[in-house]
Amino acid sequence: QVQLVESGGGLVQAGGSLRLSCAASRSISSINVMGWYRQAPGKQRELVAMMSGEGYTNYGDSVKGRFTTSRNNAENTIYLQMNSLKPEDTAVYYCAAGYILSITTMRADYWGQGTQVTVSS
Repeated sequence: QVQLVESGGGLVQAGGSLRLSCAASRSISSINVMGWYRQAPGKQRELVAMMSGEGYTNYGDSVKGRFTTSRNNAENTIYLQMNSLKPEDTAVYYCAAGYILSITTMRADYWGQGTQVTVSS
C-alpha cells in the first residue's frame, strides 16, 4: 500500500506554468507505474501522463509537448511540469500508482486526494 499527497496546484493565467508534486509514503522505486490524471467538472477522469519505473513515459494527446512528468526516487516524489497552460487544462489533478496495462494506459490502484488547477483566460 502507498499513500499519495499532491501539492502545487493553484490559479494561473493562460500561458503560464505550474509544477505539481506527488509525495509517496514509501519508496516509489518498486512501483510499476505512476501517473497523473485530471477531472474537469462534468467530464470523465482522464490520464494525462504516466511514467514507469524504468522511465517509459506516455502523455495524453491534449498535453503532449506542454507537460512533462519526472520522478525523484530518492525523495519518493513525482512531478508534473505544466507549461503553456490553457483554460481547458482547468481541473482537479490526481496522482496515482499502479500497473501498466499498455503503452498508453495504466491501472490505478492508489490515488491521492487531488489538487485544483485553475487557468484563467
